[in-house]
Amino acid sequence: MIDRAAAVHALAAEEFDVVVVGGGITGAGVALDAATRGYSVALVERHDYASGTSSRSSKLVHGGLRYLQNFDLGLVREALIERQIMVGLAPHLVKPLPLIVPAFDGARPDRMMGVGLNLYDVMSATRRGRRGSGETTYWSPDRHRIIDADEVVEGLPALAPREPTSGYLFYDCQTDDSRLVLTVLAEAERFGAVCANGLLVTELVEEGGRARGVRVRPADDEAAEPFVIRAANVVNATGVWADRLRPEELHDAAEVPIIRPSRGTHVTFAREDLPLNVGAIVPAGGGRFIFALPWLGGSLVGTTDTDYDATDLDHVRPADDDLEYLLDAVNEFFATELTTSDITGAFAGVRPLISSADAGKSVDISRKAELYETASGMVTITGGKLTTWRRMAKMAVDRLVEREARDAPCRTHEIPLGQAIEASELPRVEGVDDDAYAPLAARYGHAAHDVLAIAAERGEYARPVVAGQPDLLAEVVHAARREQARTVGDALLRRTRLGLTAARALAGTPDAVARAAAAMGAELGWDDARQARAVAAFADEAAAEGNVPG
Repeated sequence: MIDRAAAVHALAAEEFDVVVVGGGITGAGVALDAATRGYSVALVERHDYASGTSSRSSKLVHGGLRYLQNFDLGLVREALIERQIMVGLAPHLVKPLPLIVPAFDGARPDRMMGVGLNLYDVMSATRRGRRGSGETTYWSPDRHRIIDADEVVEGLPALAPREPTSGYLFYDCQTDDSRLVLTVLAEAERFGAVCANGLLVTELVEEGGRARGVRVRPADDEAAEPFVIRAANVVNATGVWADRLRPEELHDAAEVPIIRPSRGTHVTFAREDLPLNVGAIVPAGGGRFIFALPWLGGSLVGTTDTDYDATDLDHVRPADDDLEYLLDAVNEFFATELTTSDITGAFAGVRPLISSADAGKSVDISRKAELYETASGMVTITGGKLTTWRRMAKMAVDRLVEREARDAPCRTHEIPLGQAIEASELPRVEGVDDDAYAPLAARYGHAAHDVLAIAAERGEYARPVVAGQPDLLAEVVHAARREQARTVGDALLRRTRLGLTAARALAGTPDAVARAAAAMGAELGWDDARQARAVAAFADEAAAEGNVPG
């Protein structure tokens, strides 16, 4: 990515066609879509890219089986089409994931689930499209099938004690959500977008009653002099924070609903405590289902779905009740006795569900995306889900194109996101463990070459941040040098995911965090005192996020 200081200078000096507020997956998508249609684009993020909802998802790119229960077929079909497109555009980041619905005690797999999976298969049918000058057949999964007990246990070794008798096997896809955001942003920059994190939008700038830019200042310095980013169009893509930018403008119109946050909590476990080779659909309390998924060498369990009415949306902690809910579901389903102390990391995020301004109407649980153009001309895009980010971005930019009568069709369905590479194609660097190459290829694609070049600069950079984990200290350096990481949390929670997968290990090995701070400090010019403050700030952030349950 562009050096942050250079990006901030350009934001203040230039005038843009579009300024996007929000650096999550939707904002990143809007920046990419607009830039590829020929708009000059600025993007600003208050905290760090993907620091909100976009780094705290279930990591699934999927149609959403549960929406079939509500007969929300349009949303499911839309998401399944996007799933197909994403596998084609970013095969290193979005990968097919088998999932199993097991049966026990001699029973056959649930017939109604089979009916739903048949419909899922039909809606996942192969789709053809055009990319560049040729025709492309997008990925679509094999049909679901019934598997025997041995195949169930092979996929879900953690289920062996319960002796399953059979199950359904079907497919969805999995990603690393924050890496997807960073990859989309990098592509947007390749098409000319200018992006900077750590900038707080304080107000819209208007001319003649129309939005013509935003006023910003450094988010961590209230005394800093604000400056204006001038733009002909403003897109608000801040998700659950959407109605905090000009709330009176959004809500004065009776038809504009209220953003109603819903908290989703996830926990991670070491593979040896919950061994999974594929995903599982796990029954949970209240007649709901959760996912148990293999992720980054461990296991990920979630999510919950509870109303969140606290005012702090920046640091959302997993509630004790939610942790207990997930542990109860896992222990009952897998016949385990896992406790809070077995959780290697935990995180929670809030989803931007849409609630009518009429208190008598319920939350729109279908995760439908909503687009609003208000009196100033500001376009707000919110709702939706991770899988449909590209379509949400298209909705927003289509509105800009329509009102300007441009001839600028969407191109994001045919633009690759990064460049995939096989781990075997990466050069071997002395000191880098063999187990690190596959995660590097999956996380960075061809850009893993840049990480490995850093690993070759100093022997220490080739070492893992945390013993037993594949994430290299070189990745922390790369985060500061090439991806606008400004804090240790940026590097360990979002550029790598150690703050989630190995939160307890990081808390127990302060030397690892100190080494990460020193590596970042060498890039960012931190002295010893600044490095010490960075270590303390990471501990504070992890505590505020509840990454290590008590």
